Amino acid sequence: MIIGIGVDVVDLARFERATTRTPGVLTRLFAESEQWEGDTKRSLNSMAARFAAKEAVIKAIGDSTGVRWHDMAVVSDGLRNPSIEVYNSLAQIVAARGISAIHLSMSHDAGVAIAYVIAEGSGVA
Repeated sequence: MIIGIGVDVVDLARFERATTRTPGVLTRLFAESEQWEGDTKRSLNSMAARFAAKEAVIKAIGDSTGVRWHDMAVVSDGLRNPSIEVYNSLAQIVAARGISAIHLSMSHDAGVAIAYVIAEGSGVA
């Protein structure tokens, strides 16, 4: 059963301005592992898509109360397919809402990054 759906769009130029104006913002939003792909620093476009994914997760679960940015991470499998891992307070919220899977799709092109999330499960546990 679908528990929630979330979508978020990020303006890439605005995201770049925010990261330039506030240098520590990437560290505040993302774990160190999210900022790197192997030995290569991820592009700002990729980071903007990951930020959109985190915003979409919050929308899909329906509430951001008690959630911190580091309570979730966008990870990729060996084929570079993205998924969301949840930790700490967000893991507790997800379990309490009966969410057993979080599906993620994200992209960036033409000046925007977008992420779409579906939270799936049995409902309130």
